[in-house]
Amino acid sequence: ETGMGIRRLDEAWPQSVGRACTSASRSCWKIIELDATATVLANRQDESEQSRKKLIEQSREFKKNTPEDLRKQVAPLLKSFQGEIDALGKRSKEAEAAFLNVYKRLIDVPDPVPALDLGQQLQLKVQRMHDIETENQKLRETLEEYNKEFAEVKNQEVTIKALKEKIREYEQTLKNQAENIALEKEQKLQNDFAEKERKLQETQMSTASKLEEAEHKVQALQTALEKTRTELFDLKTKYDEETTRAEVAQREAETLREQLSSANKSLQLATQIQKAPDVAIEVLTRSSLEVELAAKEREIAQLVEDVQRLQGSLTKLRENSSSQISQLEQQLTAKNSTLKQLEEKLKGQADYEEVKKELNILKSMEFAPSESSGAQDASKPLEVLLLEKNRSLQSENATLRITNSDLSVRCAELQIQLTEAVSTLAGQKELIAKLEHDLSTIQALTAVHRPDAEGAAIPSLEKIPEPIKEATALFYGESTSFPEGQVDSLLSIISSQRERFRARNQELEGENRMMQHTVHALQSELDNLRADNIKLYEKIKFLQSYPGRGSSRDDTEQRYSSQYEERLDPFSSFSRKERQRKYLSLSPWDKATLSMGRLILSNKTARTVAFFYTLFLHCLVFLVLYKTAWSESVGRDCVAYCAKKYADHIHKFHKDGDAGDMLQ
Repeated sequence: ETGMGIRRLDEAWPQSVGRACTSASRSCWKIIELDATATVLANRQDESEQSRKKLIEQSREFKKNTPEDLRKQVAPLLKSFQGEIDALGKRSKEAEAAFLNVYKRLIDVPDPVPALDLGQQLQLKVQRMHDIETENQKLRETLEEYNKEFAEVKNQEVTIKALKEKIREYEQTLKNQAENIALEKEQKLQNDFAEKERKLQETQMSTASKLEEAEHKVQALQTALEKTRTELFDLKTKYDEETTRAEVAQREAETLREQLSSANKSLQLATQIQKAPDVAIEVLTRSSLEVELAAKEREIAQLVEDVQRLQGSLTKLRENSSSQISQLEQQLTAKNSTLKQLEEKLKGQADYEEVKKELNILKSMEFAPSESSGAQDASKPLEVLLLEKNRSLQSENATLRITNSDLSVRCAELQIQLTEAVSTLAGQKELIAKLEHDLSTIQALTAVHRPDAEGAAIPSLEKIPEPIKEATALFYGESTSFPEGQVDSLLSIISSQRERFRARNQELEGENRMMQHTVHALQSELDNLRADNIKLYEKIKFLQSYPGRGSSRDDTEQRYSSQYEERLDPFSSFSRKERQRKYLSLSPWDKATLSMGRLILSNKTARTVAFFYTLFLHCLVFLVLYKTAWSESVGRDCVAYCAKKYADHIHKFHKDGDAGDMLQ
């Protein structure tokens, strides 16, 4: 294989050299712009003609405007310039003529750039074919390794079968236990449902009887209230009559008093007129009037007593009637409240027929296994239907658990196979990197190697592996070469082997696609089974919602219960939406601060680094403040010390006058 790799490198070397030459010639042909050069030359010829004409006119003007002495002195210089310019023009014309001849010959030749592009593309395709051949060789090696791994996996099928038998036994025992538990729960559900139905009927009967009694009591209270109202009205009419009689008696007494006063006045007048003869008449009239007045006063007193007695009885009657009315009103409000409660309870239980109808519909929908047995199920009670439905649900749940366990086992096996494939892929990548390194060393060796006649410098072979050294020795003729027929037979064997490996590679790719398809199908089936399990848990929870069931739960029921509650919880979804809305409404720096805080709080290393960083910053700030305060205090102390020393010096070495002069 190493010799074949060296041979491939030897074949690829001239191809790479030819590709480089082709790309170089293509770039050179792209750079050459003959048309543009020809147009530039034509433009330059026109410009040179115009400039020549201008120069001739300027020389004529110069000859006219300059004296002869100056012209004679400048004439040889102008002639030399003219000769050089003519020589340069002749040379440029010859170069332009040569370029135009070459351009005329090349203008009919087709552009070689497309041909060079096509050749470069063909060279790239050939290089790609060589790369594909090397990849096929690597794939053959990987296929051999996969075949070995598949043979090892087939040897493990016997142990897998034994484990599957044990799993079936465990599943059978679990199924029996689940059936027993289901029967117990069904019996409890039946008893609870019967007891609840009996209590519901009793409560309905009691509420109906209480409602009738309340209606009778309300009617009796209404009749009593009407009687009290009529009695109160009669008493009010009697009181009004007595008050009118008392008022009439008072008015009569007042009239009598007025008459008495008028009589007294008339008597006084009569006494003044007839004192003596009319004394007897006055006495008689006064006595009669006094008797009449006393009778009227007695009648008035009796009427006043009657009025007071009637007022007392009226007040008592009012108090009694008000107390009775308040009691009756309280009783009426209580009866009305109880009546409202009973009506509300009756309204709440008014859908009994509807619930019964819905229950029958639910029985016909949920508990009818087939169309032929629909009439038989209609006659069965609800407990029997619940028992049958619970059994079917338990059996379905058991089958789903079995399939779920099988799928989990299969998923675990596929995960193990995936990890093994990843590990083998990593090993193959390392091997490929090693082979590429070896091939690069071989390529460097072939690039440097030259015949001994040219004075080739042999590189140091210390870092080249031994198989590569042997392959290079075989390749460069240090050993015997293969015959031509043997080489052809080897090529045919290698080509047939390549075809076989290619077919095997296609088969393995098809199997890989099928395995991926099955994995996706199993994943989708697992998701569907999880959703079905949640729905089954919802139905089981509906069946277990009646009181009296046990509080024991297994792990599977607890898991699906948590999933079911999370799916139905509106507060969690609302809190998630609100949290997302608040997060989106934050400003960018707030989001950055929040994410940084979460990152620091979620990682122990980040928390430690943040703590020590904060501590370092605080220490640095305190140190800087301390250094600043210390430097300021030292400066103040130095200033004070210098001022003190200066004052001591002035006081010690100078007198007051000198000090005053110095200060001035």
